[in-house]
Amino acid sequence: IASYLNSGVGQSCDFLSSELSDGLVLNLVGHKMKNDMKSAGIGQNEDFHKDLTYRKDKIHWLETTTSNSSERLFFELIDSWISYLNQTCYAGIMKSEFHYALYEQGSFYKKHLDQFSKNDSRVFSMIMYLNANWKEGDGGELVIYKENETIKIPPSLGRMVFFDSGKYEHEVLPTIVSRLSITGWLKRS
Repeated sequence: IASYLNSGVGQSCDFLSSELSDGLVLNLVGHKMKNDMKSAGIGQNEDFHKDLTYRKDKIHWLETTTSNSSERLFFELIDSWISYLNQTCYAGIMKSEFHYALYEQGSFYKKHLDQFSKNDSRVFSMIMYLNANWKEGDGGELVIYKENETIKIPPSLGRMVFFDSGKYEHEVLPTIVSRLSITGWLKRS
């Protein structure tokens, strides 16, 4: 939390244990193999649309009622994180939503805000990376645009990134190799 308080962007290099990461990777790959990863869209409700020139990843939403042991452990970790934020920062987080994200070769997501223009319930954005062998040059880095600074974050295994959903525009750079993650939002309602 200290890095978030100091810079507005929090990071942890070991938020996900290697065992949990391995289980989540297997799940994401399983969803890909079953063809139940869907092209992601932009916007909400009547504003929702798909635009492959703006966003080219595929997603699969996670359900808190899952029977999958890795996903249950993931949600226990998230609940613990929410409790910590609410107790120490009075964040007022009441809900969360997460999805697997797959950026296949050549995929990207151009500069955007995560908070919808007609709905400000998303308070914090979180991204947890599942890329065991990512190396410089593989692409898929997250770029966060602050007022006087640009932060470029490699999608390394176990890393978690945390920032204000309505404050910082960000993008995912084009991928050279597939990029796997869980992305989600901590919400007021």
